[in-house]
Parts: sequence; C-alpha cells; structure tokens
Amino acid sequence: MAFHEVRFPDNISRGARGGPERRTQIVELASGDEERNASWANSRRRYDVAYGIRRADDLAAVVAFFEARNGRLHGFRCKDWADYKSSLPSQPVTPTDQLIGTSDGIVTSFAVLKHYTSGAQTWTRAIAKPVVGSVRVALDGVEQMSGWSADTTTGVVSFDTAPGAGVAITAGFEFDVPVRFDTDTLDVTLDIERLGSITSIPLLEIRR
Repeated sequence: MAFHEVRFPDNISRGARGGPERRTQIVELASGDEERNASWANSRRRYDVAYGIRRADDLAAVVAFFEARNGRLHGFRCKDWADYKSSLPSQPVTPTDQLIGTSDGIVTSFAVLKHYTSGAQTWTRAIAKPVVGSVRVALDGVEQMSGWSADTTTGVVSFDTAPGAGVAITAGFEFDVPVRFDTDTLDVTLDIERLGSITSIPLLEIRR
C-alpha cells in the first residue's frame, strides 16, 4: 500500500460534501438513562466529491485519478475546503497559530498539530500532510526564518539545534487530508448529451 503525494483536483474537491465522523456506542438502560462510550479517540473525515463534477472534463479527470490510484489501493491528498489551515478561515496563516510543543532543550523534532477548542474542552489533531511551502515556525512568538525544516510527508518539524528549555514552539500552515477512495467501482452515467456524471465518489481519511 503506497501513498501517492498528489492532491485530488482542487476544482472538484471544492464542491465536496462531508466532514468529521466519530464512533460512539450508546446503551439505553431500562430506566431510560444512557451510557455512552467513545469507540474512537480521534475523528475520521469522510467526503463525497461527486458533487464537484460540473463538466465532462471533470469526469474524465476523476476517472484518470481513480485509475492511477488503483481504486482503493493507494492513498492521496485531498484539500478539505472547510478546514485546511491553522488559522480561522477569514484569517491568514501566521507562525503563532498553533502550539506544537514546549522545548525541553533536548528534543529537536515536533509533530505538527491543530487544536480544536470549545469551552473548556480541546481536541488535538495530528497533521500528517502539511502543504509544501506553507509551514511557518516561531519560538516564543518570534518567527524563525532558518534553522529548521518541515517534512510535509509526515508532518514533523525538525530543528537543527534543540530550542532552549521552556521555549514555546508554534507553527502556522496549510494542510491536506490523507485519504483513499472508499469504493473500487465508479458508476458513471452518460446522458444523451454525453456530459456524464457519477452518482457517488466516496473518500475516507487514512489514519495511521
């Protein structure tokens, strides 16, 4: 199973439908009370990109992309237009957007993270596929123009030298979602004008 570092066509994914999915077990007791248990610690994204097909050329592009990935076999990148950067949708990316760690003076590598906070609760998401050229890093609020590198295939920021102990490490970035096709069949319909459509093209986030 290989992962292809290519992105699903943006003009088609922009019209996608979908978002995060969680798995919760709910048991209703005889009293009417409930017991709820989270089966997954982290959410998983699911999309249907068929809604983005507007032209016959879009259809051809999807079929070619599907064949090149061997259906469900190989993963690829997809831009989630509803959630694709470290900042708010209306704001530009800055190097202080997300806290990715606090240095102990020894560790040199830090995973790229995005935090989702509502009230007193926060869920932290590991970002595996930052966009090339989009990552910015700061130490204690000061942007670092050199002395570090970002692996955009794994989502890890590495420093040439470990930052000083207690230094807050932050990052700003755009990112893709690692996904695969969730079907081995594309059900293509050709109308009388030969425009064509596909009823559903499901994509499922790959979690490693």
